[in-house]
Amino acid sequence: MTTTIEKQDIRKINAPALKDWLTQHGEQGFRAKQVSEWLWKKSATSFEDMSNLSLKTRQLLDEHFAINAIQTAKSQHSNDGTIKSAFRLHDGHLIEGVLIPADDRMTACVSSQVGCSLTCKFCATGYMDRKRNLDAAEMYDQVVAIDRQAKETFQTPLTNIVYMGMGEPLLNYANVLESVERITSPDGLGMSPKRITVSTAGIAKMIKKLGDDEVKFNLALSLHAANDQKRNQIMPINESNSLKNLAEALQYFYRKTKNRITFEYIVFHNFNDTLQDARELWEFTKKVPAKVNIIEYNPIAEANFKNTEADRLEQFAKFLESKDVVVNVRRSRGKDIDAACGQLANREKES
Repeated sequence: MTTTIEKQDIRKINAPALKDWLTQHGEQGFRAKQVSEWLWKKSATSFEDMSNLSLKTRQLLDEHFAINAIQTAKSQHSNDGTIKSAFRLHDGHLIEGVLIPADDRMTACVSSQVGCSLTCKFCATGYMDRKRNLDAAEMYDQVVAIDRQAKETFQTPLTNIVYMGMGEPLLNYANVLESVERITSPDGLGMSPKRITVSTAGIAKMIKKLGDDEVKFNLALSLHAANDQKRNQIMPINESNSLKNLAEALQYFYRKTKNRITFEYIVFHNFNDTLQDARELWEFTKKVPAKVNIIEYNPIAEANFKNTEADRLEQFAKFLESKDVVVNVRRSRGKDIDAACGQLANREKES
């Protein structure tokens, strides 16, 4: 009986290690730079594509390594132009990514985990189990695939990336930061970190670590309630990461990076949509330079929350604006294909 040994994904090897491996196998060291360029700049999905390498070198690489590129299993097109894609990973798991077109930008919403462990009550992904973290290359591949969709469908490249898909990015810290590094590197996609936003449900110690690492990308906090009692009800993570602890972490992050924070706030009907709630949110925004994105709620089958009425949402936003808070009201995109915020849940079966 023969056993098949799974080949290592070559994209998990750093450049010096790849150079050492190639020279040990009789290849010239400069080949490592050529291979890296194919993998990251040109997003090659097979060694056969690497046309400036000899057939012998390509066969050597193929014998020892794999390129575990994600595959697009299915794409759905919304009436508003949004495109949701189910991506199949090399081990059969499915994740989802979304292309959100707008007049002034083209945004990719990418996932960082298969499922999620945080159980936020209003989010479809929160009702799934967390299967595993994505590696940096799998997040990178989502950006490449969605950028290709943008160019093919709208003749426009991506302008922005948000880590707001499935999973909690700060519970996959090292891989998320490595993916950002690859995306922003001149040897990768060369995007500006200012065009990238990482969204967290609020893990205080990891927000501080972002500050220590002096990251250049933007940070968004999914807040949704500015008092602990209400936030505990909808986001169990708040029980171990209170608003006081989060405020301290955000202040630390701002001191280290000088990056203004974005607070994301879904206004639920008869839950967090009163002027008192707006006042509590305003008080919280005073703790650190911030802007507020008010997000329309997108219903899911697993929960009974409803979006607030238009007039209450308008009163809520106007109160904040009267206190000189920068407010954006975000209308849902892709709701008809379950591609809107909080709706990503892999309705298809994994293999």
